[in-house]
Amino acid sequence: MDQDTAHRQSRLAWGAFLLLCVIAAAAAVRRIIVLILPPVVARVPEMAALDAAFAARKALTLCHILPALLFVAVLPFWFLRSVRRRPEVHRRVTFALFALGAIVGGTALPLSLHPIGGVNEASAAILYDCLFLFSLGRAAVMYRRGDLTLHRGWMIRAIAVLLGIATTRPVMGIFFATERITHLHPQQFFGTAFWIGFTVTYIAGEAYLRAHPVDAWVAQAS
Repeated sequence: MDQDTAHRQSRLAWGAFLLLCVIAAAAAVRRIIVLILPPVVARVPEMAALDAAFAARKALTLCHILPALLFVAVLPFWFLRSVRRRPEVHRRVTFALFALGAIVGGTALPLSLHPIGGVNEASAAILYDCLFLFSLGRAAVMYRRGDLTLHRGWMIRAIAVLLGIATTRPVMGIFFATERITHLHPQQFFGTAFWIGFTVTYIAGEAYLRAHPVDAWVAQAS
């Protein structure tokens, strides 16, 4: 692969990553607003039921999405070369992601117990949340050992899992747009959207790791 092609692919990956961060942040902000200021105008029954489900667990939902919003806001700085070349700043960013990620993953488990998509959605959410916590934990262990190569690999896996929730949004949008054709309701397609979104993003993260050697990334920061 020539240098120009590699550069274009890198820019494409960075653009897709930032887009997912924006989608995740927008979804979190919208949910926070709906929880704090419920809509006055009645919404379609499916969305009203979803809002009611989150409102019934308002405190837990806010404990989940507020740290998630901070996580995706801080996350891009972890990748910036200018930040990586300042070890103390990058260390603080890393610790912030560890702390926020632990809260996000821990609160996601109880939220996944009674989702609108039933067992299908719950199984996807619990599986990938456990994978996120495992990857984040491994990243923390490797960081403590000073193995920055393995730390980066596991960190990117954790990030890929977390951003899977952003990928589910456009997938859900497709299902909503084709509802008149498929006759599928949110209770029927939410679980499928979760499986598609999380799986696609996780595979993309693994593909990124294979295409970008971790040793080279670590060397750039030294």
